Amino acid sequence: MAVPLVVGIDGSEASLEAVDWAADEALRHDVPLHLLHAAAVDQEASDLVAAASERARRSAPAVRLSSEVLSEDAASALVDKGRNALALVVGSRGLGDLAGLLLGSVSLAVAAHADCPVVVVRGGEEQRHGRLGCVVVGVEDGEGSGTAVQFAFREAQVRRCRLVAVHAWSVPVGNPGPPGLSGYALQALDRPPEQVLADALRGPAERYPEVPVSSEVAEGPARHALLHAASDADLLVVGARRRHGHVGLQLGLVNHAVLHHAPCPIAVVPQI
Repeated sequence: MAVPLVVGIDGSEASLEAVDWAADEALRHDVPLHLLHAAAVDQEASDLVAAASERARRSAPAVRLSSEVLSEDAASALVDKGRNALALVVGSRGLGDLAGLLLGSVSLAVAAHADCPVVVVRGGEEQRHGRLGCVVVGVEDGEGSGTAVQFAFREAQVRRCRLVAVHAWSVPVGNPGPPGLSGYALQALDRPPEQVLADALRGPAERYPEVPVSSEVAEGPARHALLHAASDADLLVVGARRRHGHVGLQLGLVNHAVLHHAPCPIAVVPQI
């Protein structure tokens, strides 16, 4: 049985946009779509699920569709379903969130605790419907973004679009280096930024040779570089390290920045 794509719904406009995005995504990957509503089990909940299901059928009639209403906490229900899901899809804000919040509390909790990739559907209609032809992935030094890079290549392939890999670097605070050495030269003493990108992309590029890839090196905070690159993207992909000895993921400044401010859908992919 195929692993489903799971989307959380609560009746908000943001969650209905997530249903649209998830229906298209399930069609791309040829997987079932499962709609989940976690609240009191009553007629209102059933009507909400029925309306969302009808919306998904109109958006992607060929998708295998199922739905479920659970009487429990929404974040916990979604995280539990994520243990057997291709990905979890949520809207950027829900009905219960305070006005002015950039990201709903349920969406943030799911992104921080899920075992599978979590997609927060953000941005305008062009970005949500994949009309820009670009997936952006953030690449960090080391192994933290390896699973995210694999995810991004797969997304670029099923979308038949280009992939832009972004690596940002900066000179460590309190380490000015030898006199007269530029910031770039100082970084190169350790590991050249281009080498970081080349090493991260080599394996996935061999597995997905048909995906056109370009690399961008930026000096400065990673969150600024990623948000800038995402302005012309249909999807932004970032990795997240698992907490040592604790449940959940380490959502640092970069993850929080893109989750709250990305101009397009954002996928948080746990490191395997």
